[in-house]
Amino acid sequence: MKTRAGTADFDFASPAAVVAGVDEAGRGPLAGPVVAAAVVLDDRRPVGGLQDSKCLSPRERTRLARQIRRCARAFSVAMATPAEIDELNILRASLLAMERAVLGLALAPDLIRIDGRDVPRFASSPRAYLAEPIIGGDAIVPCISAASILAKVCRDRLMRRLHRRYPGYDFDRNKGYPTPAHLAALTRIGPCDIHRVSFAPVHRKLQEMRA
Repeated sequence: MKTRAGTADFDFASPAAVVAGVDEAGRGPLAGPVVAAAVVLDDRRPVGGLQDSKCLSPRERTRLARQIRRCARAFSVAMATPAEIDELNILRASLLAMERAVLGLALAPDLIRIDGRDVPRFASSPRAYLAEPIIGGDAIVPCISAASILAKVCRDRLMRRLHRRYPGYDFDRNKGYPTPAHLAALTRIGPCDIHRVSFAPVHRKLQEMRA
């Protein structure tokens, strides 16, 4: 975690403070990128009904995502590719996607609130950030809830598009998660270009194909 001089005296409850919520979607799937979002909400334009994206229906998520994009002071969505996931591991790739989302914000945040227990290193940035990890933050911190919703909606939309390129895996339905139908397709036709080859079911299938 990086900190800045003088942050201990900064009033993060002040309307002048720029507080960004950060969350990701897609750590568990066997295919596709991991997507992260960063959101700076606007107290003057509140978004009602924010909560953990997993607790919302697809329709509710889509409606709230539109409202977040319309009302937030700033937002950014970024990702790490399947190849980066395989190279780095899923945790480090998730943190990389979060870092990219934060660096993509039009406003530089004074504080970053992140769902979970880990924070990005921001090794590529000359700027130091104050980051606060919050376990279960997507359910209790509105700006993290907003980031959770944007990340989930963006990733689901991307997986529906990828389904048209790789129709045999039902990505439009399973979003890359290891459902029985997805695992059956993996056994039947093998992995495609967006599968995460470091994940056990995909790795095992590749080994079988090479044997």
